[in-house]
Amino acid sequence: MVLPTNLEHIASAAELNETIKNHPNVMVCCGRMGPMCIPVYGVMEELQEEYTHIAFRDMAFDSPEAAAIRNLPECRSFMGLPFTVYFKDGKVAAATSSIQSRDQITTILDREFGQSN
Repeated sequence: MVLPTNLEHIASAAELNETIKNHPNVMVCCGRMGPMCIPVYGVMEELQEEYTHIAFRDMAFDSPEAAAIRNLPECRSFMGLPFTVYFKDGKVAAATSSIQSRDQITTILDREFGQSN
C-alpha cells in the first residue's frame, strides 16, 4: 500500500530501517490521504528540493508495516494523523502529530538537521 504523493514511499518496516540506516537525516510522514495529512505531504514535496541533505518519505498509516512508526515510544500519546517522525543518525530526533505548517516543519528540520544547503 502506497500513498499517491510525489514523495518516495516506504512500504515496509524493512524499508524504513534501510532508509534510516542509509540516510543520516530522515523525515517520515505516516498518514492517509486526508485533510490533516495532505498539507504535510505538500510541504514535504516543496522542501525536498531545498533540503537536499534530508530524505523525505511517506508511509501509509493503515498498513500493518506502519506499526514500526505507530508503536514508537515517541508516538505513544499521539491522537491525530499524520504521525511525523524525524530520524537523525538512526535515532528519533523529534516526532509530531496532526497537521503541521511549513514554518513548524522547517523549525524542526533546521533544529535537528541544520539549515538547508
